[in-house]
Amino acid sequence: MNQLAVIAVKFIIAAIAFAIGLDLFFDANITDILSFSLFAALATYLLGDRVVLPALGHRSAYIVEFFTVYLGVWIFGSVLYENYLQIAWGSGISAVIFTAGEVFVHLFLLERMQIAERRSIRTGHAAFGTEFSKELDPLEKNKKD
Repeated sequence: MNQLAVIAVKFIIAAIAFAIGLDLFFDANITDILSFSLFAALATYLLGDRVVLPALGHRSAYIVEFFTVYLGVWIFGSVLYENYLQIAWGSGISAVIFTAGEVFVHLFLLERMQIAERRSIRTGHAAFGTEFSKELDPLEKNKKD
């Protein structure tokens, strides 16, 4: 899958999560939702999908992405909003919804990576796979001289 498509899907998931978590239950405007969504999509892609997912696996990536979204909304929300109850509930609800959406993104990414991996194994070049010759041991060659 194209990397920009992954970021776009993450942005859409984040926009839905923040629309539910911040706008549906609380009073947030569209600018806040889209800016939080852009931050969450880029931060979780770079930190969760590119660093943690290949190194530590899905569960660790989910945890990192949850806390990235939660802390991101908490930090930026404390600057924008004065109601700490809105920040706490909004960041918690948004992080849970975003992480639930990430489960499907990771499953789709894993499936696409396995398909690409199978293709690369099958289409490998066998140019030297059928070549055969008598191999000379360099240590044996020195003993004969």
